[in-house]
Amino acid sequence: MGGFFGVASRTDCTSDLFYGTDYHSHLGTKRGGLAVKGDSGITRYIHDITNAQFRSKFEADIQSLGGNWGIGVISDYEDQPLLIGSHLGTYAIVTVGVVQNANALAKSAYGKRTTHFSEMSGGEINPTELVATLINSEANFVEGIKKAQDAIEGSCSILLLTDQGVYAARDRLGRTPIVIGKKDGAYAATMETTSFPNLDYQIDRFLGPGEIVLLTQDGIEQKAAPGKKMQICSFLWVYYGYPSSCYENINVEATRNRCGAALARNDNIRVDLAAGIPDSGTGHAIGYANEAGVPYKRPFVKYTPTWPRSFMPQDQRVRDLVARMKLVPIQELITGQRLLFCEDSIVRGTQLKDIIRRLFESGAKEVHMRPACPPLVFGCKFLNFSRSKSVMDLAGRLAIKELEGNADACPEEYARPGTDQYCAMVESIRKRLALTSLRYQRLPDLVEAIGLPKEKLCTYCWDGAE
Repeated sequence: MGGFFGVASRTDCTSDLFYGTDYHSHLGTKRGGLAVKGDSGITRYIHDITNAQFRSKFEADIQSLGGNWGIGVISDYEDQPLLIGSHLGTYAIVTVGVVQNANALAKSAYGKRTTHFSEMSGGEINPTELVATLINSEANFVEGIKKAQDAIEGSCSILLLTDQGVYAARDRLGRTPIVIGKKDGAYAATMETTSFPNLDYQIDRFLGPGEIVLLTQDGIEQKAAPGKKMQICSFLWVYYGYPSSCYENINVEATRNRCGAALARNDNIRVDLAAGIPDSGTGHAIGYANEAGVPYKRPFVKYTPTWPRSFMPQDQRVRDLVARMKLVPIQELITGQRLLFCEDSIVRGTQLKDIIRRLFESGAKEVHMRPACPPLVFGCKFLNFSRSKSVMDLAGRLAIKELEGNADACPEEYARPGTDQYCAMVESIRKRLALTSLRYQRLPDLVEAIGLPKEKLCTYCWDGAE
């Protein structure tokens, strides 16, 4: 995924930039970067944060940063920010999203015979560099951003640090959010409103899909009006958004509480307690427990001082080890108990299977699972929220393959609740995970919990709708 923060201030922006960017650490795992424009130009630092916190890697660097404008990024993929020299001037750029047609766009650029791209590991094209090339093909930044947004298949939100100020551009269909904040003498653009309260920013407004603004210390200037169509990613509220953040003025934690309550209203199981798979299942579980009138407890606690997020390592074996080591069971809350767990989702189910096995080994009488969203049947084409390298890794597709002999067999029918195929898929997943029962969230209930019309939400990974 990834996240970014940009600021324009009448005074030095370095402190706000540093902490504002740090508040996006839950969104990315690979690289962190800061760029500040001062009197002598742009100063930039990039560090590997795979096995260290963003804050610890940049504490020394901020002593040598100084200026009124800056951008920062936590990236799950490539080195950012990039420094670009072009006819538009020297600028820094960060992006968040997925450019699905990168090879085709690069091939088109190669046809002009004056373009080259830095090669990443595996021979991949740096998508941020590609976006910069598209921007540079026009006469000004605004027209260049528009061209990039129109050309990209997938999604791409952008921050540019220029001589004019900080440009913020939300992707064409608004799949990721950009929020503008303000305080006396400063304006900021962020993906996570979590970054605002402790830095004393107030939310000014949420950019619309495709909208472009320019931030300076004097204010916010709209450069391109928003489009009418929006498809913001529903998983912001279900999983990867931070609980204290709001998107489209809708809080993440409150939405997760409503998701859990919806799961409880559609349930009739008798259990001794409700719990969440830490951390993203917690808000859903609290909502379930309150609605169902059962105790909320923590049979597992997460050991956070030293263990990073479970999906951080690229190697599945290492991810599974990290997931196991960081969750510590509490025997007294497990033995002889009928346990119900809420989880944000079941992607592959690899780590969840181990958790369930450990619960039964610790003496659990029953283990029930209630994911807060429908089964994942289609792989995300727009944000790559999952580490699955293929849609065929999804638990739903593995179940379809078991039932049909072919993971591509009629996924639309398996995604439709109430069909024989859907029920068979859920039962196959339940058996593979060795659960006592498994019941997924219904998509209409998830949409209602978020509170936006379905046509404004991206629900592709559940129903294939674009």
